[in-house]
Amino acid sequence: MDTSYGYFCHVSNHVIPALAVVLGLGAWASSNSDQPEPSVATAGSDRGSSTAPAGPSRETSSAPAGSDRVAKPIRITRVSYDPPGPDSGNNADINREWVAIKSFGQRPRQLKGWTLRDASGHVFRFPAYRLPPNTTVVVHPGDGWGTRHDLYWGMEYHVLNDTGDHVTLWHRDGRRIDRCQWGEGDGLAEC
Repeated sequence: MDTSYGYFCHVSNHVIPALAVVLGLGAWASSNSDQPEPSVATAGSDRGSSTAPAGPSRETSSAPAGSDRVAKPIRITRVSYDPPGPDSGNNADINREWVAIKSFGQRPRQLKGWTLRDASGHVFRFPAYRLPPNTTVVVHPGDGWGTRHDLYWGMEYHVLNDTGDHVTLWHRDGRRIDRCQWGEGDGLAEC
């Protein structure tokens, strides 16, 4: 009786599933997919308290502290919620508020159908927009013509609260990608 076949079956029952997991994760990481990290919270888990912390903060998944800066391929990096200087309430002043979103991945990401939301329920829905690797797009609340680096919400008023708010980036399938929260401060949140 040939025992090599039995040995092959025994080894393949352990090695092939492990190899599939490794290759599956490798394929996901190197793909041109716009899928978020597997540990991202699901829609509806964005219900926070009404009291904002004193400074900006980032809610993370169950990953170890500090690891979200490396793990997430797309993140909210900065928010200008109370720009310095006089504010007449015109479109130019409204657009001095903004949310910067950066791709840290190695592949472009299609953001069509993704949303950016604040605590008051204002929703920006991304148009067909391809975010290149290692690039930042800035979302402004007012009107304007979209460019490679700037997108516009089309609101006629300020959206981001000066005394505390948060913005959350959602994938089109309802999974939360990232969140930045701030309290009263100097008007610029580093997320």
